[in-house]
Amino acid sequence: MLKFVFFVGFLIPSCFFVNYWVMLSFLFIGSFLFMVFGNVNFLIYDIGYYFGCDILSYGLILLSFWICCLMIIASSNVYFNSNYVNFFFFFNLLLLFFLLLTFSSCSLFMFYLFFEASLIPTFFLVLGWGYQPERMQAGIYLLFYTLFASLPLLLSIFNVYSSVLTLNIFLFFSSLCFDFGFYIYLFLVLAFLVKMPMFIFHLWLPKAHVEAPVAGSMILAGVLLKLGGYGLLRVFSLIYFLGVSFNYWFVNIGLVGGVLVSLICLRQVDLKSLIAYSSVAHMGIVLGGLMTLTYWGLSGSYTLMIAHGLCSSGMFCLANISYERLGSRSLLINKGLMNLMPSMGLWWFLLCSSNMAAPPTLNLLGEISLLNSVVSFGWGFMIVLSLLSFFSAAYTLYLYSFSQHGKIFSCIYSCNSGFFREYLLLFLHWLPLNLFILNVDLFFNWV
Repeated sequence: MLKFVFFVGFLIPSCFFVNYWVMLSFLFIGSFLFMVFGNVNFLIYDIGYYFGCDILSYGLILLSFWICCLMIIASSNVYFNSNYVNFFFFFNLLLLFFLLLTFSSCSLFMFYLFFEASLIPTFFLVLGWGYQPERMQAGIYLLFYTLFASLPLLLSIFNVYSSVLTLNIFLFFSSLCFDFGFYIYLFLVLAFLVKMPMFIFHLWLPKAHVEAPVAGSMILAGVLLKLGGYGLLRVFSLIYFLGVSFNYWFVNIGLVGGVLVSLICLRQVDLKSLIAYSSVAHMGIVLGGLMTLTYWGLSGSYTLMIAHGLCSSGMFCLANISYERLGSRSLLINKGLMNLMPSMGLWWFLLCSSNMAAPPTLNLLGEISLLNSVVSFGWGFMIVLSLLSFFSAAYTLYLYSFSQHGKIFSCIYSCNSGFFREYLLLFLHWLPLNLFILNVDLFFNWV
């Protein structure tokens, strides 16, 4: 595991001396090597006291590598406009480095340290390469919402250490006999709920997405939201019995919040804002399934996290492609795009259908297992789930039909239909999303 950490650590200072495309090639080689040599055919791989990788970490590290490669392809305008290219690469690689360390940390304290450290490069990406003057406010929202819950998490980690006498994540299963109080349970869970984000704590996400550059939106939707789910999956081995008692509150908030956010999606006119709110709705159902603590729920939430990372990132790329052509993210201007960019209409269709969990995407596998787990948790949730599924399809169809069909905006005369780089970028999002369903063992054999 450490060889990949050193590989990314070596690339960080190199970005000031090496060409943009050479660095991108190195990143693709790194992700390919991790896919081949980091492959986990058994329960745990290369586990030390500080760093290691099991199947759960493997999928999320691979996703981090992949999204970081794609966000650099998507941000080629930074290179063409010479917009502080070296610093842009530096913050991207620093973020990848922290994510790699976060997902491979075996110690709960080190996980906390790198979990919080990943905020810093994200903040600079939003602040340095964002589009609107409000990006400062969005960065402050991002920082303070996350930091609000981080101190209670740190205190509860110290409390866990004083009770269990270890912070090694893989030794927590033996400490289930320890009886933690409700406040420790709440503080351990709260920071991850804010990061997911759970409805109520979700206000930072649409602001950060709307103000962030395409790279910031991709890494936020693709990987950083998954830190919350990953943290919950790791921590629940420690507070399992308390979870059985109190988790139903969070299942309720996650699912009802998902329905409310889906209704908010139906009245959005900003492309990025709509996709950002749809992320909150998807994370609501992930939270609901995860909090059931069943086999189907944990596997389904992990599957949907990977699927949503690829799908949502691809949709932000599409929104950015339209923004680069038309100079606006408003649906009132981004309409009739099928007349303007007919070949891009296919990718809008493919990624929108993935977003509403059409077969054969990975989203379908995740949502079916989550439906199983939540309905087995309580029959009353069936009504909420049916509303969530219906409105999820409704806002995705609204996005697709409004942006692709209708009369083209009269001020637009002509533009390029799409570059090879953009089609490659969208293909590399769509291919793993539909290919991974052929190997479901990666998603269901880790529990």
